[in-house]
Amino acid sequence: MKHILLILFAFLVTVLQSNAQTKEEAQKPNIIYILADDLGYGDLRCFNPNGKIPTPNLDEMASNGMKFTDAHTSSAVCTPTRYGIMTGRYNWRSSLKSSVLSGYSRSLIDQDRTTIAEMLKTQGYHTAFVGKWHMGWDWSLQEDKAVNLNSLNVVPEVDFSVPIKNGPATHGFDYSFGFCGSLDMAPYVYVENDMPTMVPTKSTISVDEKGIWRKGPTSDDFVHANVLQDLTDKAVDYINQHAKKESPFFLYFPLPAPHTPILPTTEFLGKSNTNMYGDFVMQVDDVVRQIRATLKSQGISENTLLVFTSDNGCSPKADFEELAKVDHDPSYTFRGTKADIFEGGHRVPFIVEWPAKGVKNSSSEKTICTTDFFATCAELTGYATKDTEAEDSYSMLPLIVGERDEEIREYTVHHSINGSFAIRKGDWKLSVCKGSGGWSYPRPQDIKQENLDLPDMQLYNLKEDIGETNNLVAAHPEVAAELKSALKRIILEGRSTPGSKQENEGMEGWKQVKQIID
Repeated sequence: MKHILLILFAFLVTVLQSNAQTKEEAQKPNIIYILADDLGYGDLRCFNPNGKIPTPNLDEMASNGMKFTDAHTSSAVCTPTRYGIMTGRYNWRSSLKSSVLSGYSRSLIDQDRTTIAEMLKTQGYHTAFVGKWHMGWDWSLQEDKAVNLNSLNVVPEVDFSVPIKNGPATHGFDYSFGFCGSLDMAPYVYVENDMPTMVPTKSTISVDEKGIWRKGPTSDDFVHANVLQDLTDKAVDYINQHAKKESPFFLYFPLPAPHTPILPTTEFLGKSNTNMYGDFVMQVDDVVRQIRATLKSQGISENTLLVFTSDNGCSPKADFEELAKVDHDPSYTFRGTKADIFEGGHRVPFIVEWPAKGVKNSSSEKTICTTDFFATCAELTGYATKDTEAEDSYSMLPLIVGERDEEIREYTVHHSINGSFAIRKGDWKLSVCKGSGGWSYPRPQDIKQENLDLPDMQLYNLKEDIGETNNLVAAHPEVAAELKSALKRIILEGRSTPGSKQENEGMEGWKQVKQIID
């Protein structure tokens, strides 16, 4: 009898512990991260009062949450920024030192690298990815091994009847639906839970000025103009399915818009009174409306941490000259565009809405980076980050909930499309390159072709010169030297957060750091 009572007691304790754990998990917020593609800082009215594109839903989100006015992506282009969001690690520590991957590239994330999805799964979250992946996954290829899969001009033979490998499921996602590259990169095939939804039976190409995409295999269920809404429907379905479940969920929702091809649906054509890019931005704003409306209809908006940002600055494909005719500047007051080391390349709109605990109708001028999402979610859920994880991630949680109003990071490192570096501390920014390092004048090719005599480094005081027009490197060599020394240390130590030294990948032949570490 005594033995039976002990067994019953042990069972009761187990049940109570399980119920307590379930209750604790239920109190954790759902987390949704919406990542726009090539959206400029100046494209949102709540960040640019003089902007000409109506963004009522994002403006409402900002008024009900916090906007960060000094937020930066870890890179000025797509792939590397996404890697930083997923891993909490600067992108240039990976094997990719410049540029982006293609739609056929192999997985950039090592299998032993902890992602934010894997971390949140340990904390009781159901995890989902819906949208544009663009970090590579392994197709079943039948190509010569000498083929450069990262080339945007290569179209290898793929067996679409078999599952992909090293995709979202490998990196922590319980559910996934999306495509591999950008919307202008073949193959144009949806993949759900690592399996292509259809085998492509045709090849498409568009050479329209704004609706351009490269030639490649296209499945019948992949219609470029419908992709943004297709993905939104999937995201809404996922929220509806998991809203009432006991465990919280994490939805990573990277959009393919307003990146090229610029394809607003009929409902939005001409709606912005700017150009087709402005119309597409309005459609992105409507995506946010649909997500927020779903959260409210399910009664979970209060305890959902909703993040909205962009993966880099606005692309010149938006047609800055055309937009200037209606007095709209996607880069706001910043110099440069997507791809550049200048602020226009990597300073982005960033909004956090968490009605239950977050500060409302507030603005923070503290410097943050997209790599900071990992540490934020770790602190939020009580996860103890290991030394080998999130080496460049600082928690934004104290800023989001209003516990503290102080800088969370001493230094922030920026990176351009050609692999050039910049480092920021307070008002000072040091760029270790001669020009833009990207697509704005002076581009690397402009410097070479025109034999321009420019200083090796650029030092700007952003408080006094937000447009980065007055290079102070000769006037303040001591500031430049201090920042360069800090950048060297951050590179060589393999981390910018406290902890043991870590290794970067591909240090040999890393020409972009030669000027810094020599």
